[in-house]
Amino acid sequence: MEEANKSVFNDCFTSAMSLTDSGVSRVPTRYILPPSERPMLGSSIDTDAINLPVIDLFHLHNPLLRPRVIHEIEMACKGFGFFQIINHGISSSVVKGAIDAATRFFDLPADEKMLLVSDSFHEPVRYGTSINHSTEKVHYWRDFIKHYSHPLSKWIDLWPSNPLCYKEKVGKYAEATHLLHKQLTEAILESLGLETNYLQEETKEGSQVMAVNCYPSCPEPEIALGMPPHSDYGSLTILLQSSQGLQIMDRNNNWVCVPYIEGALIVQLGDQVEVMSNGIYKSVVHRVTVNKDITRLSFASLHSLPMDMKERYHTEKIHRDTQEEQFMNCQ
Repeated sequence: MEEANKSVFNDCFTSAMSLTDSGVSRVPTRYILPPSERPMLGSSIDTDAINLPVIDLFHLHNPLLRPRVIHEIEMACKGFGFFQIINHGISSSVVKGAIDAATRFFDLPADEKMLLVSDSFHEPVRYGTSINHSTEKVHYWRDFIKHYSHPLSKWIDLWPSNPLCYKEKVGKYAEATHLLHKQLTEAILESLGLETNYLQEETKEGSQVMAVNCYPSCPEPEIALGMPPHSDYGSLTILLQSSQGLQIMDRNNNWVCVPYIEGALIVQLGDQVEVMSNGIYKSVVHRVTVNKDITRLSFASLHSLPMDMKERYHTEKIHRDTQEEQFMNCQ
């Protein structure tokens, strides 16, 4: 029965990349958004009209200058739930290697990628298109491969073996982002007035899922999206993008284009941080637009606190807020 269901699933599977490669001049009906949900690309707020935070992490390890960086992180978390980072410690060779491996994977023949296809969200490695194309009413112009990434030694053998460089190059990037996530979590906790080791064990035991996304060029980007508006469930998302396409919603419910900065990474707060901070920091609502001429790749390193955590309470003051607050229920 399972094999039969998978066969039916495969028969109805059409990737966004295959549509682009076929030379379609119009977006198929199933990808067309209702008018109220279309991106209206020309009307979103340009970054010239609003200063999105870009934070230099170079001085994060300097005891004299660290407080300034922590303050910048605090302001970004309060104002946007989002910031870009430079001098983050991940080398350009590791970043370029990951992008190269992803490019090679999505360029594989369809039959090769279909070996990893699944509609189950619980598969540790899963290739797919849109979000859940077998159930959703409107599809999104996106192909992806997702895999668990921490601890790396537990999961890497399940990752794609083709292209041959995938495990090595993406593995190096996954390890680097996990370390960066630890540093960012400590900085965010410090910005809330908590000890940097407050979530040390939870961070160590938490999950990391790497979502590698491909947004092929789209013939009608004004009526389709790569991803719908959403916030991330986990604690932090560290995003690497090959070109512009991400938009975030500001506090006035306006969509703001996030510029592409060579060498920078994007940090997005998830729902767990919003709960953890008692609402002082907000998870950022974001979406992905597509482009008529450019294929965009992104790596979303999704970090979450342990799924089996029970309700916790902490008595530390968060910026003189209530002394005893509900911390987290990740069930």
